[in-house]
Amino acid sequence: MLAEALSAPDVVARQLAADQSAYAELGAALREQPPTSLLTVARGSSDHAAHYMAYLMMARMGRLVTSLPMSLVTLYQSKIACEGLVSLAFSQSGQSPDLVAPTQFFRAGGARTVAFVNAEGSPLAEAAQYVFPLHAGPETSVAATKSYIAQLVAGARVVAAWGEDEDLQAALQQLPDALSQAAAQRWDVAVDVLAPANRLFVIGRGTGLAIAQEAALKFKETCGIQAEAFSGAEVKHGPMALIEEGYPMLVFAPRGPAQAGLLALAEEMRGRGARVLLAAPAGTPGAELPLACTGNEDLDAIAVVQSFYPMVEALARARGRNPDQPPHLAKVTKTH
Repeated sequence: MLAEALSAPDVVARQLAADQSAYAELGAALREQPPTSLLTVARGSSDHAAHYMAYLMMARMGRLVTSLPMSLVTLYQSKIACEGLVSLAFSQSGQSPDLVAPTQFFRAGGARTVAFVNAEGSPLAEAAQYVFPLHAGPETSVAATKSYIAQLVAGARVVAAWGEDEDLQAALQQLPDALSQAAAQRWDVAVDVLAPANRLFVIGRGTGLAIAQEAALKFKETCGIQAEAFSGAEVKHGPMALIEEGYPMLVFAPRGPAQAGLLALAEEMRGRGARVLLAAPAGTPGAELPLACTGNEDLDAIAVVQSFYPMVEALARARGRNPDQPPHLAKVTKTH
């Protein structure tokens, strides 16, 4: 897991050097024939990456994006209208039937279908009209790391191509160096604080919420900690009633419109007795976990997770667990 997480900057550089014309072609198609609806098709870490792309699309392109409950197609046989639809599926293996079946259904109905997949010869890749390889190389760790980061970058590339956003495209090209800096950040204090924890809140908002969701999943699968991810706004609608003295909270507060509210929340939760671990750019008052910045604040979330992965791998080992072989889990999960 650690080796694969630390290889992500090279993976991103490799991906950014490839498929430039394919991304441009999809961007042009979305401009020339704007979708009437967009939806994402994904599970697990891939779903968190899809959430990040969806947020960028909604924020930058003004288009609403829905996350598909796949059982509508696989179990309930819903006849979803396909006219004007664009579906975007994310997967490392491309093998799960509940990703393949909706993609096949939508394409047969006339929708434009897109797949971001690490296994280029997979059933999902065969089912989709547009296929974007992640170029992450074989990922043997059960817990996805480099493939998740590659998916985040692929989603941002689509948004940049769709909007013909030269600033975002330039920032993407600078991303490998920023991720190398992010991977070198020291989050040892988080290992010390969380080693005895059995529950945890992970907080993010905006583009950072997808990272909080991914972090909560990694805490569960590698460390055995019952971690829950919340928006910095949603946590105040009930969940914070659980806060008591010493309750651990990890707050991701990268640059952007959501940062001020997240910093205020961290301070408020400290006042309620929580043990807040604040991840924010160096020099931010109260930040114990330094964040690297990228060439565009909408990409900072990718640097956040690059810093997070080595910490959570070390935390798993500090808790006596093997992060490379989480109990009861397999690399490829096939659901229907």
